[in-house]
Amino acid sequence: MSSIKVECVVKEKCEIGESPVWEEKDGTLIYVDITGQRVSRWNPATNKIQSLRTEKYVGSVVPRKSGGYVIAEGTRFASVDWERQNITTIVNMEGEKSNNRFNDGKVDPAGRFFAGTMAIEVRPGELERKQGSLYTLYPNHTVVKHFDQVDISNGLEWSLDHRTFYYIDSLAYTVDAFDYDLSTGSISNRRVVYKMEKEEAIPDGMCIDTEGKLWVACYNGGRVLRIDPQTGTRLQTVKFPAEKITSCCFGGKDYSDLYVTSSWKGLDDAAMAKQPQAGCIFKVTGLGVKGIPPYSFAG
Repeated sequence: MSSIKVECVVKEKCEIGESPVWEEKDGTLIYVDITGQRVSRWNPATNKIQSLRTEKYVGSVVPRKSGGYVIAEGTRFASVDWERQNITTIVNMEGEKSNNRFNDGKVDPAGRFFAGTMAIEVRPGELERKQGSLYTLYPNHTVVKHFDQVDISNGLEWSLDHRTFYYIDSLAYTVDAFDYDLSTGSISNRRVVYKMEKEEAIPDGMCIDTEGKLWVACYNGGRVLRIDPQTGTRLQTVKFPAEKITSCCFGGKDYSDLYVTSSWKGLDDAAMAKQPQAGCIFKVTGLGVKGIPPYSFAG
């Protein structure tokens, strides 16, 4: 077993860092700062960060096949022209309550953008329950709502055979699975595949490795778990010098590095002094597993 190393690589802190996606073509990492209202792109080779400010809280960013990105921001899906540094609405979610916002999102294997909503928090972790929904933005820009009654719509991922959709509603403290139809994008037959232990705290973002195991970020748990969704067991725990771990993605050369985002929002001075790297992005090397390239929005 190689030795696992955790290092802080992006030192410009995010209030709530989220939605990391590796861009193989340029060797860059794209991510958002939700309440900091920015989409950022970090180049490890130059250590430079380029950021674009958003109008509202931005929950997630995904690459777009035709270039640029798509974001789930406030209560809209919008396209980002990175060269021109501007943002254009694709569709406003008219049915969404004004005190709601998009949170985590990811592109499925067919190029559709799945993203969910939640009530805007009064304080970190304090919000009106059951206000969120899960949506899909199709490449033709139609939107389908899968279900509502969600507390905090969070991590999303698809099995390697594209037959299962994994999903996290954070305050249910579980990782769930659905049957997934690649041809239509529909989901059904919800079930629990992993229940969080008390010290693992709140499940947040997640990603999958080439062995079909899930990596789940633990908000307030200071760790990322590797779980086997087939057996519902935890296989590995990687700990971080920050407790509010928000999401993760594989990247780097051959997708063998795990990039992990975090948050400092809601930490008092004493907690900040204990974890000065809260809000940074970490890179984990030596895990001995690899991830898969992200999918891009096809519309």
